[in-house]
Amino acid sequence: MRRVPGPSLSVIVPCRDAAKHLPVLLAAAQRNTDDDVEWVLVDDGSTDATAALLQAFAPVRGTRRVVTTAGGAGVVAARQRGVEESSGRWLTFADADDWLAPGHLQAMAAAIRALDVDFVRCDHVQVTGVQRVLHRVPETRRGLALAAHDGIDLRPRTVSAVDAPNIWAGVYDRRLAERGLLHVDPAIRTAEDRLMIWRLHLHADRFAVADLSGYRYRREVGGSLTAVGDERQLHFFDAYDALLADLDADAALERFRPKAVRAYLHVVAHHEVHRDRFEPAVHRRFRDRARATLRALPAPLVEQAVQQETPARSRILRRLA
Repeated sequence: MRRVPGPSLSVIVPCRDAAKHLPVLLAAAQRNTDDDVEWVLVDDGSTDATAALLQAFAPVRGTRRVVTTAGGAGVVAARQRGVEESSGRWLTFADADDWLAPGHLQAMAAAIRALDVDFVRCDHVQVTGVQRVLHRVPETRRGLALAAHDGIDLRPRTVSAVDAPNIWAGVYDRRLAERGLLHVDPAIRTAEDRLMIWRLHLHADRFAVADLSGYRYRREVGGSLTAVGDERQLHFFDAYDALLADLDADAALERFRPKAVRAYLHVVAHHEVHRDRFEPAVHRRFRDRARATLRALPAPLVEQAVQQETPARSRILRRLA
């Protein structure tokens, strides 16, 4: 009997009380599906109509699998459960309040197939109300296979592919998951994408940036982790501490430490600029952790990072230090 091949691409969608925006994604899914696409929809214990919407979704082609968790585990745990339940050679992610332009998945799958790399990144369109803004991966070499380390530009005051922390703007070979490179501690509720992208560029072999922008990222959604001001916002400390621990564990990666410290302190300064979003008690804990971090990091690297910031953010970091 001829073996029936499985899907080439699994799309993993974590969902938690997403009924307001989920129909837009599911409609876009119908325009992005073929026999080679598998949709893995993970309901993280929703209390609204999310579960019913997922069960009703029937792609015109391809397959769909609905997975239900106990609830409240968070987006990291939901994504990782989706990876475990998926079967595609390649993996990608989508958030339940975002959507995809027609043909986006097929174009991304074609790119990783043709370039034969571990992962492919792409640009995306940020949607805020009726406003649409294109956000490009900071990499000018498009459609070329590059060493994963080439995505970490070590020159002062530069940004590079590693600074585009959007895990959903890419397609990844399943072997990366098997190596643990798509795994993050589920206790980290924010900035998990930053840690995952760093680990990919540190430990994978080759990547590419496709000149595609079919992902639509919906910004400023009520309840989004980018907007809340509770304790979860502070998990970026845990994400960057985990990154620095990775560098500690491998002497061959030491040259990336200045860049990692600069990225860490850039996020510290960003949160202090937007401190009004914090609940008062959380802001006090943020400042305590920021000061402890600045004291613990090597002083020369802190000074180097501060000097490479804007004047306003340099002043913020010096005050915290």
